[in-house]
Amino acid sequence: MLAAAQDGSEPAFSRLWRDTNPALLRYLRVIAPEVAEDIAAETWVKTLRGLSRFRGDEQAWRAWVFTTSRRLVIDERRRKARKPAIQIDEVPLAALPRSADAADEALERLSTRAAMAMLTQLPPLQAEVILLRVVAGLETEAVARLVGRSPGAVRVAAHRGLRRLAQIAAEAGVTL
Repeated sequence: MLAAAQDGSEPAFSRLWRDTNPALLRYLRVIAPEVAEDIAAETWVKTLRGLSRFRGDEQAWRAWVFTTSRRLVIDERRRKARKPAIQIDEVPLAALPRSADAADEALERLSTRAAMAMLTQLPPLQAEVILLRVVAGLETEAVARLVGRSPGAVRVAAHRGLRRLAQIAAEAGVTL
């Protein structure tokens, strides 16, 4: 599929996108919820532009996509640090929304959303490692390279994060 996409096959690239994008969005909704969709879109633009130059198998390609996404998040955080957002009290009252968005309320009730919310209660490294291992399906070594840690540190973070998730779920009355 990857080779066909690199040769310009739109159906092949569409299949890669359909297989990878849901996991990418779940990952981004935890590490950068305020810009998840924007970062995902920018990730796919960069992926498409660099696809013909990419060398490796499909597992390496997934790691490349998530690495690209993670770097874009880092760039976005740096940009925001240089140009902070306007404080809410500086926005005129008339410009604020009057009611909650119905789509957001519907999404909030989905079980996947609740699971992702539990992940946000973990330390950032643990949440990121679990997302990359479980949601993105990356191998420990690929995750270690992506987050700049040793494979052992990744395994420990995943173990601690999963143990903490089980604890959070039990406290919420959810049985695993």
